Amino acid sequence: MDKLHLHPHQQMLSRSDRLRIKGHQPAVLWFTGLSGSGKSTIANLVEYQLNQIYLAHTYLLDGDTVRTGLNKDLTFSEADRHENIRRIGEVCKLFNQAGLLVLTAFISPLHADRDQIRALLPAGEFIEIFVDCPLRVCEQRDPKGLYQKARAGIITNFTGIDAAYEPPQHPEIHLFSAEKTPEQCTQDVIDYLCEKNIIHHSINPKQ
Repeated sequence: MDKLHLHPHQQMLSRSDRLRIKGHQPAVLWFTGLSGSGKSTIANLVEYQLNQIYLAHTYLLDGDTVRTGLNKDLTFSEADRHENIRRIGEVCKLFNQAGLLVLTAFISPLHADRDQIRALLPAGEFIEIFVDCPLRVCEQRDPKGLYQKARAGIITNFTGIDAAYEPPQHPEIHLFSAEKTPEQCTQDVIDYLCEKNIIHHSINPKQ
């Protein structure tokens, strides 16, 4: 069927209706950085605090989880890596319309791919979080043994080794994960969200 014949059904609930019951603003927290930089660890800690302490409606999208489900048909070719991020961006857009705080942990090495996601969302609701960690530290950590395989030539087109990583030029949040603990980085993210009134200390039941 031709796309000209597609007509999305008008929904009775508006975005404003969905936001009214949330108690916080929607946003996409896009964690980007090299493999082993700490993206997933920090994103998990942030989501836990948002959900358990600030009673926020959240969902975390992680690279390996998405690759084994939604995007299991994609390879690691350059074209498929672009498509991987594009699909994730569309999912983030839907979650954003539902009023959620969405967290993602993907290397997403290219400016263009990250900017494409930003363009899908309302102004101020894409929060680029650069988990900045030197390559040598990431290699020392190497929790999945990927750098070792990349150095041995078993894995090719690996970001940081034989594929480029383009660091964010003006991220909303810049975390130096080799200098701070995951807990300290988490607090930096929480502080930013409070400062921007995305979440509010007043809804914290422990205060």
